[in-house]
Amino acid sequence: MKAKNNALSNDEIMKLVELAISLFVTKTTEVENDRYKSWEYCYHSFISARNVSSPDYDILSLHLAFYLASWGMYRGSSFLLQKDYKIHTPIVKELLKSDYDELAGKDWSKASELDKNLSVLEKLKNVINAYYAPIRKDVVTDLKNNENVSDVLITKILMGTLGCAPAYDRYFTAGIKSLNVSTGNFNKNSTKKLIEFYAENSDRFEQLRNSLPCVDGSPIKYPEMKLVDMGFWLIGYAIEWWKENHKGGQLSSLTYDFVRGLLLAEK
Repeated sequence: MKAKNNALSNDEIMKLVELAISLFVTKTTEVENDRYKSWEYCYHSFISARNVSSPDYDILSLHLAFYLASWGMYRGSSFLLQKDYKIHTPIVKELLKSDYDELAGKDWSKASELDKNLSVLEKLKNVINAYYAPIRKDVVTDLKNNENVSDVLITKILMGTLGCAPAYDRYFTAGIKSLNVSTGNFNKNSTKKLIEFYAENSDRFEQLRNSLPCVDGSPIKYPEMKLVDMGFWLIGYAIEWWKENHKGGQLSSLTYDFVRGLLLAEK
């Protein structure tokens, strides 16, 4: 697979992804109480709760709230900042329904019923939006004709609880768009492209996944989309950092050495 608007080959993109994941994991394991560990605690709690007859919805709601806060979703302009953690309890109960068991820790590259699974994911996306949108409307007075909650919030919830979708925030979308791996909108088409990229490079991804420490010391492995998320998030962060610090600079093309240099500067 060749990137359309730059000279990077599939092999070069994967080398960058591997480097980015390695740097990301090194930071979260070497820095005590690093904020990105919040994902591990949240994900482990939700995956484990699927096997419990009476889950502690209160604790799970607290995990989800703190994880979202750690991942930037409780900034000053966020409607969630005006609510306590219990606001998440109804959606926590929804996420733990057996309807979504097939999405939990999803190995998309091995999915035998991909279209069906993507339809379930789309349904859940709409359910999450339908729950939070009225709450946001009640808090935010000027919605500018957009009553839906952001895909950033929806995908961060999906990443933290099911691990079935990367978080489509500014840096992740910058990464996948800059390297022409997928589109920056969270939908079936974009998800399919990410799955195709993982499947095309499954041997390398799986070798990397097997080398990573298990989630929060448990036997639970990092899900496929978490690897995709980490890799392209750090690549996007590095590229956006360069743009912000080189006002007027042009990125007419991206080379492997250039992006690799940006990533290594993040160490």
